[in-house]
Amino acid sequence: MKRKKLLVMGFMGSCPIAGVIWQHVHYIVGLQRLGHDVYYIEDSARFPYNPVTFEIGPGFEYTAALLAKLGEQFGFAGRWSFCARYLPGTPTAGLSHKRIVQLYRDADAILNVCGAQELHDDVRKNPCLLYIESDPAVEQIHVDQGRTSTIEFLSGHHALFTFGENVGRPDFPVPTHGFRWLPTRQPIVLDVWKTSRAPRADAVFTSVANWSTKGKDIAWRGQTYLWGKAQEFTRFISAPRKAGEQFELATDITPATLRARFERHGWRLRLPHDLSAKHRIYRDYIRGSKAEFTVAKDQYVRLNTGWFSDRSACYLAAGRPVITQDTGFRKFYGNEAGVFVFDTLSDVAEAVRMINSDYRRHSRAARELASEIFDSGKVLRALLDRAGI
Repeated sequence: MKRKKLLVMGFMGSCPIAGVIWQHVHYIVGLQRLGHDVYYIEDSARFPYNPVTFEIGPGFEYTAALLAKLGEQFGFAGRWSFCARYLPGTPTAGLSHKRIVQLYRDADAILNVCGAQELHDDVRKNPCLLYIESDPAVEQIHVDQGRTSTIEFLSGHHALFTFGENVGRPDFPVPTHGFRWLPTRQPIVLDVWKTSRAPRADAVFTSVANWSTKGKDIAWRGQTYLWGKAQEFTRFISAPRKAGEQFELATDITPATLRARFERHGWRLRLPHDLSAKHRIYRDYIRGSKAEFTVAKDQYVRLNTGWFSDRSACYLAAGRPVITQDTGFRKFYGNEAGVFVFDTLSDVAEAVRMINSDYRRHSRAARELASEIFDSGKVLRALLDRAGI
């Protein structure tokens, strides 16, 4: 493959949550390992979030320090920039605004991870913008509803990729209206997650989750589809008792009465703030787990998107089996060893039983599945090939 100049654009500086950071780092490092010349740029009109002060505002000192640290750690030092487009004169940290604009012109492609980058006039100077959608269904519904801003935004990209592997297929109910969606998966740099350590004897099934997110539920054709995971976790509140296994959830359950209810049903709850603010602690938490038990967002489940969690892919790369709710992905992989798909509490109990009956086999199968399905080299090479780069 010929060496290309590629820009990864996203929001790990302006939303420096551990899961978001790892999602972007896998693209940057994965493309580097394919031999490409890779830059990371944020050039947005959004204010950044500071996870230490819990504030959203115009200051970007924390963002700049974080991106500089990540650049040193992951091999893109001197190849990043945060452009505060919301301030007069568009001040930057890292590369200058002049250099950024030149990169837009010169790059062979720009990867718009999660569609987080607005398509302002400078970005549009590049003819090969690749939209990478991690949250399927929302944009497709907006197109079906005739939302002009979404149609114009998507039309400004050279190719559209989605983690929703059923999007555009007959079993995905939302019409695509002529937009061609190409299935992709979260690339995982496998050795970043590999550990030779077996879980400790007291390790448990864990997961990390946003409990609820305001303003992201979506109404479509008389139904409301929920964004947060609160409803789905509550549906399966009896899972620890049914499975006879300790489950731990790192999330901020509210109200307190509901939190107490989960604890009465055998859940061990952990506040997620240290995990979300420190990407290395987040990685250590996953690698120290026995396995993952998680649910999917209502939107992904009821619309049969075929989505699979990038966090769950990290569990697999660490050799940690995954039990996860069905979103329609099981026809592509899973439900034999390493990954178990559930619809009911009985499914959960059976998956726990199988993992515990031969943990070494399922740990090995988890790593093998990560290598087969999510290896960054395979995923990113296929993405660039289908984009014609």
